[in-house]
Amino acid sequence: MIEKSVIFFDIDGTLLNHDKELPASTKEAIFALKEKGHEVAIATGRAPFMYEDLRKELDINTFVSYNGQYVVLNGEVLHKNPLNISSLVKLTEAALENEHPIVYMDHEDMKANVPDHDYIKESISTLKIEKYPTHDPNYYKERDILQSLLFCPVGEEKQYEAVYKDFDFVRWHPVSVDILPRGGSKLKGIEMIVEKLGFPKERQYAFGDGLNDREMLTHVYNSVAMGNGEEEIKAVAKYVTKSVEENGILHGLKMVGLL
Repeated sequence: MIEKSVIFFDIDGTLLNHDKELPASTKEAIFALKEKGHEVAIATGRAPFMYEDLRKELDINTFVSYNGQYVVLNGEVLHKNPLNISSLVKLTEAALENEHPIVYMDHEDMKANVPDHDYIKESISTLKIEKYPTHDPNYYKERDILQSLLFCPVGEEKQYEAVYKDFDFVRWHPVSVDILPRGGSKLKGIEMIVEKLGFPKERQYAFGDGLNDREMLTHVYNSVAMGNGEEEIKAVAKYVTKSVEENGILHGLKMVGLL
């Protein structure tokens, strides 16, 4: 009898390729895992509404969103960690003075505090998602904002990092930076799920490729970096599989003995 394991997958560059497509071999591998009784979950920096179709396609109901700020186990919300509202108000005021737009994001939607801006178009378009942030400068009021996006050229985020110590600023695009609660991570969300499910460390797996996967791949016992991943990510992972374009998920699952 196969011992059941829990496997966490990043999305961009891991489940999805450069064109944001799900390789057929990856989809087949996910369903093969589920048929064997394994628990399959997602751990991503994306908002839940940005990959709802993918969850439905793969029949996955357990996920870590916003790099750990919104955690769902079998369809039930396990954890929410919103941004500090008073700090967000002050940051918004400073960003407006600097003509740096902000997009506010909760678990359902995202709204921009300016009606239109080239930086927003340029960066959001690379995600290849159908949803685009419409204008609502008050969206952050009376809501749990789990992440925001600050739009500014490389280096200009330093002025905010020096002042707003409640937040972590993580650049993901030449003109955009994630704003997250200080110290949140995919790993913390994973640990909450694993604690509830009761899997020993030897039966925990994680696949990723990017810098926001560093903590996850450093501490999850069986960590697998994608062949297309950052070199420093490959360095901390226990295993390195092929790239997502070369059926890396299927290859990696076979390599670690899950398939």
